[in-house]
Amino acid sequence: MDEAYYTIGMAGHIDHGKTTLTKAMTHVDTDRLKEEKERKVSIESGYAPLEVKDGRHVSIVDVPGHERFIRQMIAGVAGIDLVVLVIAADEGVMPQTKEHLQILEFLGVQRCIVAVSKIDRVDQELLDIATEDIKEGLEGTIFAEAPFVRVDSVSGHGVDELKQTIFSELGKVNHRDAYGSFRLPIDQVFTVQGQGTIVRGTIYEGVVQKGSQLTILPEGLNVKPRQIQVHHKDKDQARAGQRTAINLGGIDKNQIQRGDVLVTSDHFLVTNTIDVSLQFVDDLTSPVKQRSPVKIHVGTSEVMGKIVFFDRNEVNQTNDTVLCQVRLEEDIVVRRGDRFILRRPTPVETLGGGWVIQPKGGKYRFGEATVEMLRKKKEGTPEDLIEDVLTKYKLLDVKQLIQYTSLDEPEIKAAIYKEVEAGQLFEMAGNRYGLMKDFTKIKDEVTEQLHGYHENYPMRLGISKAEVVQTFSGVYPKLFIEHTLNTMIASGDIKKDEQFLAWPDFNPHLPAKWKVRMEEIITHLEKDGLNVMKWDDYVKDTPLSKENATELNTYLINTKQAYRLTDEMLIHHTAFDAALSQLRAQTDEAFGLKEAKDALGVSRKYLIPFLELLDQFKVTTRVDDRRKWKK
Repeated sequence: MDEAYYTIGMAGHIDHGKTTLTKAMTHVDTDRLKEEKERKVSIESGYAPLEVKDGRHVSIVDVPGHERFIRQMIAGVAGIDLVVLVIAADEGVMPQTKEHLQILEFLGVQRCIVAVSKIDRVDQELLDIATEDIKEGLEGTIFAEAPFVRVDSVSGHGVDELKQTIFSELGKVNHRDAYGSFRLPIDQVFTVQGQGTIVRGTIYEGVVQKGSQLTILPEGLNVKPRQIQVHHKDKDQARAGQRTAINLGGIDKNQIQRGDVLVTSDHFLVTNTIDVSLQFVDDLTSPVKQRSPVKIHVGTSEVMGKIVFFDRNEVNQTNDTVLCQVRLEEDIVVRRGDRFILRRPTPVETLGGGWVIQPKGGKYRFGEATVEMLRKKKEGTPEDLIEDVLTKYKLLDVKQLIQYTSLDEPEIKAAIYKEVEAGQLFEMAGNRYGLMKDFTKIKDEVTEQLHGYHENYPMRLGISKAEVVQTFSGVYPKLFIEHTLNTMIASGDIKKDEQFLAWPDFNPHLPAKWKVRMEEIITHLEKDGLNVMKWDDYVKDTPLSKENATELNTYLINTKQAYRLTDEMLIHHTAFDAALSQLRAQTDEAFGLKEAKDALGVSRKYLIPFLELLDQFKVTTRVDDRRKWKK
């Protein structure tokens, strides 16, 4: 059998014998604090290994039963695979037993064994009555069909049977994912002289190895494990399901606290707003109102916040699952599917529990539309979750998709492959992905934008690429827009001329409305040769607007029908070509201003700008006060 690691929780009312029963099965006393010994009450969760011979490794966590220590109980139960509910034969189901049952159900614990303890204190008739009472107390809960084992920790009666029942039930439990990203919610931080800072917790998922780079979230502190122990034995690595102590180098104990999370990758998000699916308890003492203060227990963290409803202003009594949001006062680290408990800070009571739909919640409008959106998120497949986050963020790499969907890396890669093959996603450089429907939408909108642009500005080469990017930048990342445009250019859907984009078959042209007037201006400019007027003089007696006159000026330059002689004057290309030929024919390899003036017969007003234009076009090179023709 492959190695698998499990955590079993011992839960029940105070003084029903959880710690004694744990010791009877493991020979380990989990009451390790002096105060616990003196008061005979478990305050912190205690842990002990249960020996198994078939490749399975089991840790038993003895969670506190006293009401005052309910927070430690929640932290202890979080992450367990199977619960042993300990109920004393001489007391039966107690109020706190019921609260434990609710918490176990909210935390998603699916399998339970009922251990009827202290059976040597009662006779057979009373034991049978107590067992029936317990079964009645479990009716209507998910543990109604749980197996019963009668035990006595002092005499050892039934202890072996309980262990065998545990091994049998574990065979029905899926063991934790050792292939996901490593995550260990920290529930204890302490120091050992000569060793430094040590953290302890149950590994939720993944594997940790000595010397690997770790990060403590939400603070983002980088650390390395110098030593790893599982139940006081040194190990080179520890994996999902194991109770683990890690000696961290380079960090002080005061920099870490219970509730922090130790991770190996950047697949985890830090958040203070979570969308949740919440189930309330059956007997609230008073209504839970909109934005009421609450305390959330998730993993090993407990944080104050407020509850935000989207379809009601209060909850009194309801059996419905409520899709809502918890906005927190501090950052936490959670993933989709993580279970939590919600408690009222005053008067202290458990309100309910549920699971995280979306670790990075947003600000939503009050109304049924938001509830429906949350319902889709809750029920979504991996492909649905990918589409949901890409609809919001447009372009994400694999790491970001893992963060925002809370899916494991193998699961996210399989879903991506499936969606790319189906044509639902596209891939671009850097393993970034976007929705094909967004890609198509940008293509269609660019095509429509170019159509309108060519109609409004027929004399322009096209629209500036930067302008197109700016148009969409409020909705789409620049890389997404650039990828879409480059794909359209490569496929011939659009063309690019320098920085301008246009339809493939588009050429700048004179607008039909002003074509005759503009052609008259161009003819006039051509006839004037080098002795041109200022541009404003060509257009001043025409019905062209200032904007149209400027557009025509730019059009002539961009289409190379004219060249800019000065800021105020253009020269037609035929006049330029004629003057160039005339000057070249009448001068030597090098010439000065006088020779040029004699050849062209124009004043310095036109001559000097013309010669500078030749230099600009690299037809000539100026050396001191002379110019040389370039070959």
